[in-house]
Amino acid sequence: MREPWVVGVSGASGTPYAAAVMRGLLDAGEAVDLIVSRAARLTILDETGRPFRDGHWADDLAAWLGRELTGADVRHWPAGDLAAGPSSGSYRVRGMAAVPASTAACAGIAIGLSKDLLQRAAEVNLKERRPVVVVPRETPVTRSHLEHLIALHDAGAVVLPASPGFYGAGASASAQQLVDFVAGKVLDALGVPHTLFRRWSGELAAAQRDADRT
Repeated sequence: MREPWVVGVSGASGTPYAAAVMRGLLDAGEAVDLIVSRAARLTILDETGRPFRDGHWADDLAAWLGRELTGADVRHWPAGDLAAGPSSGSYRVRGMAAVPASTAACAGIAIGLSKDLLQRAAEVNLKERRPVVVVPRETPVTRSHLEHLIALHDAGAVVLPASPGFYGAGASASAQQLVDFVAGKVLDALGVPHTLFRRWSGELAAAQRDADRT
């Protein structure tokens, strides 16, 4: 039986994180159900110059990810479709990542608002005790945002801020390396293998780079 991971993309800045998580899941041979909120479509357009349209989602997703989707197990659900598969606990999925997660999405999931399919799917996965990773990308944060993140933690979600580490690449890290670091941490939280970043090995990065050259 097909058991995909649900990836929900909200309207927060940081859509490259979502693209990196998607690529990581597909590279691992995982099935993916994708939900892109209405606000996220505007953010994708702003950050990539590319549209994301329900009627052309496969072509638009391939352009966004920079790869062909031939052979990939991906299904797209419109964010306004509250009768979609991920809206029900009886629809089998492995878990969900909300990446990036806007303050509005965090609040809606935390209080069970189910304003759209993204929020509903996250709530369903929490109630079914499946893995849920929420990636807030906002700074600074207000007290209400912190309270919503605590509520998500208490409900069983992994709250994983988009906070990249610099070990491995250091100050010379490229934007893609920093994006991949966060995406790799999301995949770690979901239990999906990847090679998106160099793991800490107990050796300083400079020493490790010297060893790699020899």
